[in-house]
Amino acid sequence: MPKTKFQNVIFTIIMATIMVYGMIVYNVALNTGGVTNQTFLLALHEMPIMVPVAFVLEFFVVEKLASRLAFSFMRTTDRPQFITYAISLMIVCIMCPVMSLIATLLFKEPSFGTWIHTFGCNFPMAMFWQMFYCGPLVRLIFRTIFRKQIKEQKKEA
Repeated sequence: MPKTKFQNVIFTIIMATIMVYGMIVYNVALNTGGVTNQTFLLALHEMPIMVPVAFVLEFFVVEKLASRLAFSFMRTTDRPQFITYAISLMIVCIMCPVMSLIATLLFKEPSFGTWIHTFGCNFPMAMFWQMFYCGPLVRLIFRTIFRKQIKEQKKEA
């Protein structure tokens, strides 16, 4: 969706923030035995650490790699929304183990087993959260923010 470097930065900031917050809420709920009002507040404590990490990883490494992986089975002539879904799936497949490793090192008793357990618990939720809620919400927010520029880009095309 983003067409310029600035748009890509904004899109990635919004995506990283919403995706990370949702996953932190999920992990806090797992660690405390359920979801309460307090869960949403507790999740805010890890945001200043995890959002910048997610942004840097996605913006500088994962986005390019995920696109290459997606286009290993997608064609440029495929429907744009399917290309978007394929790239999103690849981003989750890369980001989830990496972010689970970082969270394990920072917030848990670091070990290979703890990382695999964290990744195993996070992956289904990350996929679900990205494909059904976070991804569509972020694309809506992005389209709303850049409505004027998107219309101008369509006229030029």
